[in-house]
Amino acid sequence: MMLIHHPCRDDHGRLVPLRRPSSPTPLPTWNQSHAIATATPGCELPLALNGIPLAAWDAAPDSEEKWRRVEGQYEFDEPPFNAPPGLVPAAGVAVQEEDGRIWLVSPSNAYGGYATTLPKGRVEAGASLQASAIREAYEEAGLQVRITGFLADSSRTQSHTRYYLARRVGGNPACMGWESQAVHLVPPALLGQLLTHSNDVPLLRALLRLSAGAATHAETMISQQRSDQQ
Repeated sequence: MMLIHHPCRDDHGRLVPLRRPSSPTPLPTWNQSHAIATATPGCELPLALNGIPLAAWDAAPDSEEKWRRVEGQYEFDEPPFNAPPGLVPAAGVAVQEEDGRIWLVSPSNAYGGYATTLPKGRVEAGASLQASAIREAYEEAGLQVRITGFLADSSRTQSHTRYYLARRVGGNPACMGWESQAVHLVPPALLGQLLTHSNDVPLLRALLRLSAGAATHAETMISQQRSDQQ
């Protein structure tokens, strides 16, 4: 079998062999809100999704200073962030589409034991948590996002991570960086099939509570509209 490499080289300029490459899903899955849609590096995608183009973020920051000032950060009353002793600060993001699905990534070669997870990474010196989360969404999933709120804090073996909620405003998942071999768009009801690592269980629960709350709100709005029409 021919060895397949990621089209992007790692941070040291080395080729990244993919031992078990992922496969993209058929194009119709991207417009099916109850289906899992999967992108792989350089794969074909629709021109747009939920009215937002799927196009490379050509104006993405190209320096540490620009990343610190990246657009999409949101000023709100978020909880204090205190990393326990011995754990480094990190930031991640749950990006939700207008159709309710959540963006997940498959780390190349299941790095760290994660088959699929949320985009996250350590916070660089001088960077904010929000800027770091936006950067991880771009580097690991190819997405341009804006922060919309707080999801949860979670500790792992070496890091303590602030996870934000966000919306996609641009980008292209087929432009994922070398750290990811696939990017998935997953309905809330199917998140449990992919977020299987024990470290992601608290995040899965938080996302399911969020989804349940959104469904309850939608039902309340529909009932109110029907009542107003009577």
